[in-house]
Amino acid sequence: MLRYAFDNDDPAAADRHRYLAEMFDDVTTARLAGLGDLAGRRCLELGAGGGSVAGWLARQGARVLATDLNVRHLPGGAGYDVLRHDLVTEPLPAGEWDLIHARLLLLHLPERAAILPRLAGALAPGGVLLLEEFATTFRNAVLAAPSPADAAAFETYLDVFIGRVLPARGNDPAWALRVHAAMLDAGLTGVQTEVHARSWPGGTAGALLNAANIAQQRDGLRAAGLRDDLLDRVTALMSDPRMVVRAPLLYSTAGRRP
Repeated sequence: MLRYAFDNDDPAAADRHRYLAEMFDDVTTARLAGLGDLAGRRCLELGAGGGSVAGWLARQGARVLATDLNVRHLPGGAGYDVLRHDLVTEPLPAGEWDLIHARLLLLHLPERAAILPRLAGALAPGGVLLLEEFATTFRNAVLAAPSPADAAAFETYLDVFIGRVLPARGNDPAWALRVHAAMLDAGLTGVQTEVHARSWPGGTAGALLNAANIAQQRDGLRAAGLRDDLLDRVTALMSDPRMVVRAPLLYSTAGRRP
């Protein structure tokens, strides 16, 4: 079995959770708020990471169960229940759910195509499945750079990271593009997809996420042929405001059980 690429025990994990929350919580909570009144709803938050979305749902009055393979970053006393859970090998937590949400989870799991119908089947009638995934098949992520060499260094890192390192750990760069059709195939109705991306100068969350990724995946990047001087240069650029990068496209797809 392939080991999940982003282990919560890694020292860089807390930074990754914080950066992703800063980048996407506004997008995620806007979609969730558009589902209507969440008070009293039974919500399953999968791959909950640092718990920012689970906490927001709890503050809306929802009854939330936050799960993760490693729950060390889920704070206690945040208004939601926590369960250590392996989505690949264990049954889904019992019950019919009014909302199941996962952000940047299934794209990392080779079993994703079999998992999605299980999630759809666990919804209560009228319940919603919301999956948010990166589509990383699109390149040209540098919007501005101190020099052409700096832009090329970042694109070289990104090509190896997205094209070789993550796929070797089970990631599918194009999964987000197939989620809409997979929800329809699973019998969900009213399926809608929204796509989000924006620019991030060096020193902001969307740039610093790349530095955290390099810290966590340096061994794999080296094994794929990248030298330390290039990785160090890209890491430094992620704190340079003259460097501006585009975050990966986030496909946010929701479907409802009839």
